[in-house]
Amino acid sequence: MSLDSDSYEGKSAQEVLQWAINTYGKKAGLASSFGMEDMVLIDMISRLDGELTIFTLDTGRLHEETYEIMERARNKYGIQLKIYFPEQAETESLVREKGLFSFRDSIDNRKECCFVRKVKPLNRALGELSAWITGLRRDQNVTRTDVPKVAEDRDRPQMLKINPLADWSFEQVTDYIKANKVPVNALHSQNFPSIGCSPCTRSVAEGEDIRAGRWWWENPEHKECGLHSANRR
Repeated sequence: MSLDSDSYEGKSAQEVLQWAINTYGKKAGLASSFGMEDMVLIDMISRLDGELTIFTLDTGRLHEETYEIMERARNKYGIQLKIYFPEQAETESLVREKGLFSFRDSIDNRKECCFVRKVKPLNRALGELSAWITGLRRDQNVTRTDVPKVAEDRDRPQMLKINPLADWSFEQVTDYIKANKVPVNALHSQNFPSIGCSPCTRSVAEGEDIRAGRWWWENPEHKECGLHSANRR
């Protein structure tokens, strides 16, 4: 696959999304955790011509508020949402052998939990697609400062990874939400700017980094679950 990533950097988020729809249709999928960025993308997609796939990963450990925003989005935008779950036998084995909170014991254990509950279901979802779309932004974390708008997925050959909001600021996200009356997860109003699994997410204090509430017991450079970085086992 040959791609000039730089040629997409000057395009707006809507232009990138419309290009993805025109090029891949339903073989392009938005991986949505129903955070603010993903809700902005869902709203944008609803205003464009054509369709793409919208999917999510239900780890079995999500907040009730996350399920509520999923249902609100499904009803408001008429989404046909594809939900992927962890493999039953593997999840049961992990919990039986290591308990319900093994992810707090070590980074390796935490990554194992993420691998079982997130990465493997993601791989199943992406196996049905040619391109995937995310809400990644460059100013979210030190691990994301070089995120391109469109690039080949270094971990998945022959697949494109599309990040329409890569150059957006947090203020641009919130401004779009207000201007377009986009529904959002109720936890955002409780100082949860970044939302993952319930046991691994907390609210952040004023002045803290927006990803400080994710795996708060770890150093910033480790704060990825493997969805957006290689997590080989």
